Amino acid sequence: MVATQLHLVRHGEVFNPNRVLYGRLPEYGLSEAGHQMAALAAADLAGRGRAYSRLIASPLQRTQESAAPVSQALALPIDIDERVIEPTNAFEGKRMRGADSALKDSGNWKYLVNPFRPSWGEPYQSIASRMREAMIDAATSVPGGDVVIVSHQLPIWMVHRDVNGKNLFHDPRARRCTLSSITTLELIDPMKPELGFVEVGYVEPAAELTATALDVGAV
Repeated sequence: MVATQLHLVRHGEVFNPNRVLYGRLPEYGLSEAGHQMAALAAADLAGRGRAYSRLIASPLQRTQESAAPVSQALALPIDIDERVIEPTNAFEGKRMRGADSALKDSGNWKYLVNPFRPSWGEPYQSIASRMREAMIDAATSVPGGDVVIVSHQLPIWMVHRDVNGKNLFHDPRARRCTLSSITTLELIDPMKPELGFVEVGYVEPAAELTATALDVGAV
């Protein structure tokens, strides 16, 4: 037996008053609104009337805090999987907008030479591959029921593009993966997990809060 569905949940808004690209930097937890968003995502999952078997999250603070209300709502412990973490990024700790944008510093232009890879961080293909492996392992680790994975915008977006046969290169401004959104997938063939997944749903439980949220994710 394998999981019936996998739900990829993005973390809530991060407390980031300086509006830097935080990437994998430590001590970037949720804002007050972010905790509310995470609670709304948890309520959405709990309200679906489905059986849940496992909860997995990235090790970063914002995903652990976003997984906490899910853990409480579904009565599941939080397992950590390093493979669903935010990608590395050369612009961590820097502002990407405004007068002091890192993009205006010629010393950073070397990171922009190949946006298709991309040259500023972990290759898109690497992100998609590790997410696929983590998802297959998660799906085959339970005897049934659903699995929830709390991750980050870019890894979830890479899954979306990968399972839909789209080029992994994209415009970051056009990602459909808002804060505390839930992307749901199923195995194409439960008897052959290696065939991968098909996307079957996407919801934004915290839509009313995200309209005014500070969202400075990965490039």
